[in-house]
Amino acid sequence: MKLSKMHLKTLREVPNEAEIASHILLLRTGMIRKLVSGVYGFMPLGWRSIRKIEDIIRQEMDAKGGQEIHMSAVQPAELWMESGRWFKYGPELWRLKDRNGRDFCLGPTHEEIFTDVVRTDVNSYRQLPLNLYQIQTKYRDEARPRFGLMRSREFIMKDSYSFDKTYEDLDNSYDDMYDAYEKIFTRCGLTFRPVEADTGAIGGSNSHEFTALSEVGESEIAYCQNCDMAATTEKALCVDAASEANVAELQLEEVHTPGTKTIEEVSNFLKMNQNQTIKALLFVTYDDNGDENGYVAAFVRGDRELNMIKLINALNIPEHAIEFADEAKMAQVTGCVGGFTGPVGLHDCKIVVDSELPGLKNLCAGACKVDYHLKNVNYGRDYKADIVADIKMLKAGDPCPVCGAPVKHARGIEVGQVFKLGTKYSESMGAYYKDENQKDQFIVMGCYGIGVTRTLAAIVEQHHDEHGIIWPMSVAPYHVIVTLVNPDDKVQAEVAEGIYQGLLREGVEVLLDDRNERPGVKFKDADLLGIPVRITVGRGAVNGQVEYKLRREADKEEISSDDAIARAIKMVNEEK
Repeated sequence: MKLSKMHLKTLREVPNEAEIASHILLLRTGMIRKLVSGVYGFMPLGWRSIRKIEDIIRQEMDAKGGQEIHMSAVQPAELWMESGRWFKYGPELWRLKDRNGRDFCLGPTHEEIFTDVVRTDVNSYRQLPLNLYQIQTKYRDEARPRFGLMRSREFIMKDSYSFDKTYEDLDNSYDDMYDAYEKIFTRCGLTFRPVEADTGAIGGSNSHEFTALSEVGESEIAYCQNCDMAATTEKALCVDAASEANVAELQLEEVHTPGTKTIEEVSNFLKMNQNQTIKALLFVTYDDNGDENGYVAAFVRGDRELNMIKLINALNIPEHAIEFADEAKMAQVTGCVGGFTGPVGLHDCKIVVDSELPGLKNLCAGACKVDYHLKNVNYGRDYKADIVADIKMLKAGDPCPVCGAPVKHARGIEVGQVFKLGTKYSESMGAYYKDENQKDQFIVMGCYGIGVTRTLAAIVEQHHDEHGIIWPMSVAPYHVIVTLVNPDDKVQAEVAEGIYQGLLREGVEVLLDDRNERPGVKFKDADLLGIPVRITVGRGAVNGQVEYKLRREADKEEISSDDAIARAIKMVNEEK
């Protein structure tokens, strides 16, 4: 492709709305174009890279026996009501009505649709296992779209669904997809880590998230360098403090603690460690209609942080159905007191206690009375819980739940996730097969997603410098850019055209920058666009010499045009 004929507009200035490298560079290169907040279109160069990511996905999915189909993004509400997710999915579900008032949604995922296909078409064990996938536009009505393609309201996703006879067969399908994902992200040039993850609104039992390591990622992972433990902090288990079962329970004592609303303030006032205190967090929950459904008081050790996902899972409610309570309103019902709430004396609310608190003795907690705390609070004697569960966050330095070594934290971008759904959807939607004895059995399912557009952004986050993108060859929009310094110089023009045609004949994807622009503009654009190989045709062309440079390296070489062609072909064939 000749740049003089390409629809390309690069930007010299950083767009005001862009905060992270991938958003900045994809806008500056003109690869994406914003329509409204969280909705982007793709220009020629950006779309070429998207298609290359999709091709890699298709090759690896097909190699595992996946079969590609394409379903509508518009989904009838009836199927979501069958699965029970029409209300539970929450406000991110983009709902709409047709002219007859019938409810639909724009699909954020397709479990219901694929289950419906298989329950209609599959009736015998002989038709299983089955793996169907699609690469399609998805929609989630994000409350706060940000970071460009990282958290958008419209995005491209590969979603696939496996259908098996048994849980053992599901394990095999899951392992196949896990292996395929490792190959896909490796071929895309990503440094990534698979970690255990929460199943969220998708549901099911086991799940792994594939996280591209990046400081700007919204996923936080905990991992151990001493063993194989790795999980999102949402999922990571915590080791409870050692039980103090043999410690004598002291008499409950009310103490005056004026103005000490925080854990730090009360521990300093009473001259005790924060791990000897109890922290309270107060919430209100909502039902499927959005009406208040009751209050929740969650308690963790004072030096701990509450893990909201663990709390939501303990309560068995959707993520959107809980928020921090208005303490004044909650006080009228439960007797809580903002800044001085403890578990003793609370009423008319659900009490959730972290799993390590029952084993600890003589702790300090709010007295549910302004400017007062209770000392020597003990579980069982002084208070009880409706739910006892691990609801704390695994922090950096905490002991690994597997081997006990200190864990580390890292940030990353979720680019894919795999789930063992089991019979969650087949039971609710009646997806059966007849076994060898002609008895109905529920189909056992798995689902597997890759964010295609998010993968594009993750690649840019990991492959860029201060000058622009540095594309891995496998996903670069073009392999080589030939920069013609002076299009009016016949010798230069002939040499550049010869290189261009020579590369095309060998199947190399090549750009020829033949624009009537200053050389500095062309060089800056070449670096910004990040094409892996740059061949510059300038004054040395009269002697058959050109400049050969890799985008990822600083060094340049003067070599013959024939050598430049041969070297570029060899590199492209080895790396694409």
